[in-house]
Amino acid sequence: MPSNRFDQAKPFLTLAIVVIVWLVLPVGVKSFMRASFFELQAPISVSVSHIRDLQEYWALRTQSKHDLIEAGRDLARVNASYELAVQENSTLRAELDRMQNLLRIPPQPTHRFEHARVVQRDFSAWWQHLIIRKGRNYGITVGAPVVFSGGVVGRISKVHAYTSEVELISSPGVRLAAVVEGDDRPMSFQGGLNPTFGPAKGVIEFVPLDIFASPTSTKRLVTSGLGGVFPAGLTLGRVIKLEPSTDGLFKTGEVELDLRLGELTEVTVLVPVSTN
Repeated sequence: MPSNRFDQAKPFLTLAIVVIVWLVLPVGVKSFMRASFFELQAPISVSVSHIRDLQEYWALRTQSKHDLIEAGRDLARVNASYELAVQENSTLRAELDRMQNLLRIPPQPTHRFEHARVVQRDFSAWWQHLIIRKGRNYGITVGAPVVFSGGVVGRISKVHAYTSEVELISSPGVRLAAVVEGDDRPMSFQGGLNPTFGPAKGVIEFVPLDIFASPTSTKRLVTSGLGGVFPAGLTLGRVIKLEPSTDGLFKTGEVELDLRLGELTEVTVLVPVSTN
């Protein structure tokens, strides 16, 4: 009888020993073990991502010629509009460089664009993190901005050998300097406490009292460029609600984020380029 009791308690004793050993391990050893475990499982996630891309490719191969012709026409129209935007951007960039030289303004930090596929999202923290398919092998750095066609996605929080973790702007851990479009007064944007799979929202603070917004009259919120991390003018979301703060000196409000943040398949990392 005692032997049977011991056999039944053996799993719990083993678990208790493992927990005790983990608690007494040095912090450096714990960090190394976490990083090693992530690097071991990363190839599996990356392989699944490649297989998913291959499935999408063969799914497209089954489309009819008529559908492909229509898609090609739509793509040609989009490319034409992008070519015009590139020409306008080049003209504006040349004018900006000329004005900076005349006024002797220090040049803004430059970035190179590194496009990356999204490997997976953390379902337990849907609006906080995602993993992309590039890491130190492509020169990705911690803190680099991550963007997409709709504006800011977030910033790189961790970099591994072949993958990187992105902290989304919907995460409460992200705080950025922002401005309302058409106004140059800086405010503070922070991610909100968002439910899984629900619409993502953020919080705006230190808003001047003469700025108004409502669900029927929203304001576009963009990055201010302060801090030198995120370029100015990138979309963060739309301010849908403002009310006076407790001190009565400013307003606080609610920011509606882009719904496409929940279904991203590809993003762009702005990797800082040294000018030295």
